[in-house]
Amino acid sequence: MVTTEPQSADPTISESTELSKERNREAADRTLMAWIRTSLSLIGFGFGIDAIVQALQKTALGNAQNLALDARILGLSFIAVALFAVLVAMAQNRLELRLLESAKYRYKPSFPLGLAVAAALCLVGLFAGVSIVIGMFAS
Repeated sequence: MVTTEPQSADPTISESTELSKERNREAADRTLMAWIRTSLSLIGFGFGIDAIVQALQKTALGNAQNLALDARILGLSFIAVALFAVLVAMAQNRLELRLLESAKYRYKPSFPLGLAVAAALCLVGLFAGVSIVIGMFAS
């Protein structure tokens, strides 16, 4: 019986090692896709906040210009966090793929993107909360 399995150019590299690298590559791609989905959600929140404020401005409830400015800044903050997250995720993905392609792949902990995005969202939330509190006392 003749086997048609492809033979590795380097006989020291095992098939299980190559399959492990493939699984790691696919995991890196899934992680990138998850960050893209998260970023799209944050961008949607940013646009949604701006759209709600614009709709309120057209009604009798939207007479306050400070509310519109604060909400627009909040919406832009969500969009900025999303852009930061997707750019760092793309850089991490590219770095991971380069490491996998190298001959001597070793696990190396990566930048904690989730923690960075969580911290940025905490700052956005803090800004929003302070803005609401200032607005309560200003009126």
